[in-house]
Amino acid sequence: MIATCIRALPDEGCGLLLGVSDAERAEVRDVVVSENVLHSAKVYEIDSKVLLHAYRRADDEGLEVLGVFHSHTHSEAYPSPTDVAQAPDPSWHYVVVSLRDVPTVLRSYRISGGVVSEEEVIGH
Repeated sequence: MIATCIRALPDEGCGLLLGVSDAERAEVRDVVVSENVLHSAKVYEIDSKVLLHAYRRADDEGLEVLGVFHSHTHSEAYPSPTDVAQAPDPSWHYVVVSLRDVPTVLRSYRISGGVVSEEEVIGH
């Protein structure tokens, strides 16, 4: 995830998280990189073809699309108001990678009804 975000500079990098989950936790098994089709340092959008391919791959491999990751090029690893407004699925995990400082900071959140809740990340 971090390498993808660095390679995307000066734009935000982004991609999808594939894995398995239960009521207690989610385990990311792979990431699917997407071009930021908005080509912006302030907002991102996953390529619709990448999204479709990721859902098909998840079905084929017995996985789930767990959520999305993207970078913030100049701000902290916390969902922006735009991120919150555009959060499509309350069951998703939203990982934000801040490239503002070295070392980079990676944090994960759940976003439901405009409420942002941080969740623990293990092993990134």
